Amino acid sequence: MATLEDPIEIGGVTIPNRLYRAPLLECAGNGPDAVDTLIDDLEPAAESGVGLICQGATIVSGDGGCAAPGMTRVHDPEFVERLSRLTDRIHDHGSRIVVQLEHGGLRSMETWHAEYRREHPDLEQLAVSEPPWQLRALDRLGFLSSDPHVLSTDEVYELAADFGRSAAYAADAGYDGIHLAGANMGIVQQFLSPFYNHRDDEFGGSPEARLEFLAVVHDEIRKRAGDVPLLTKVPAETPAPPSPVVRRKLSLEDGIEIARRLEKIGYDAVVPVQTSVVWDMSIVRGAYPERAWGNEGLYDEYDAAFGGTTRRKLVAAANRVQSLQYDFDPAWNEDFCRRVREQVSIPVLAEGGIRERSRMDRLLGDGSEEPACDMVGMARPFYAEPRLGARLLKDAPDNARVLCESCNNCTVPQVTGAPGMCRTPTVLQRRGDLEREGVYER
Repeated sequence: MATLEDPIEIGGVTIPNRLYRAPLLECAGNGPDAVDTLIDDLEPAAESGVGLICQGATIVSGDGGCAAPGMTRVHDPEFVERLSRLTDRIHDHGSRIVVQLEHGGLRSMETWHAEYRREHPDLEQLAVSEPPWQLRALDRLGFLSSDPHVLSTDEVYELAADFGRSAAYAADAGYDGIHLAGANMGIVQQFLSPFYNHRDDEFGGSPEARLEFLAVVHDEIRKRAGDVPLLTKVPAETPAPPSPVVRRKLSLEDGIEIARRLEKIGYDAVVPVQTSVVWDMSIVRGAYPERAWGNEGLYDEYDAAFGGTTRRKLVAAANRVQSLQYDFDPAWNEDFCRRVREQVSIPVLAEGGIRERSRMDRLLGDGSEEPACDMVGMARPFYAEPRLGARLLKDAPDNARVLCESCNNCTVPQVTGAPGMCRTPTVLQRRGDLEREGVYER
């Protein structure tokens, strides 16, 4: 039985408590203000006592691969060296920080962002295999632009080396660990998923072969960055559209087996998440973001991203349908995490719909049932309350609950490159009241 305040060890690194800030889009880019932007976004969580800070998805290549505007790239050692200012600030508060490494593959802006495609006409998507017929159909209808470069075997090894090099730069800059973006339709999930991976070399053809990319990435990181703690998300594609639309996908049992094999490969922790085979609201379950889509000040930027007013309205309509399909479900990954934890001895991290201190205690094992996880994390609630840890840690009442309403008004503007922040007036007003009461002070 563990409490939220208990320390935990991951890959030889001690984390002071079991609360973590899950990866979010910081939209900091790589410009002259990038490091300051990351400090402004991430340091408040550390100041509030959060044990582990996960910097959001950062791109391992110099060109392409960004799933959204403003994502930071970590392929350049000179830039990553500047991030030591960030890691020093996090460490000053006694917290630990890991960086999430990513490549978008078919989820990249080269596929879906109309203005970006026009500005980079020669930039190809990287694909594990020829895109599934469902994505090709969306291409013919004009919603996507799918003309990918399918990775050769040698190029797969080189992409794995990109992950290794970026991990080494990050370790030199003081990061305490590496977190792979293994879900949410990034290229790692595309290698794992039978929906995307139809390769006939050593990286496809069987569940074991589809896992080989993560094995090679592990070896590259170990070779270049040493024994830095290595975490990854583990997907189960259970919210994917039903047959006959999607016949081949990762079941919950497949996800459990992936986690079990990753422990044998040498990964130090896993984050089981249920996600779709496409980028939809299965990863941000909650309400339709009425306020975000109705913001006339962003219409021109939405139109530039999606390719015009009609397409913007169609995407908004699809978003509304998805909000009904993926309504908010408290701790929606709980069962997946519990079943993985029964099969592995490495730490299991849980995120997705965790909103109350009492649920955190139950997930960690408060005596009422077996623990579902070893750490609990949240993402969007930190947009609403950057210093949230101060309210949830140490003597927090059982009924302590985050202010975030899972309204998703923070997520949609990010397709324009807008920074991640809460935009819901009622939430911001309540946060202001709590700030005046001093509840975020430690």
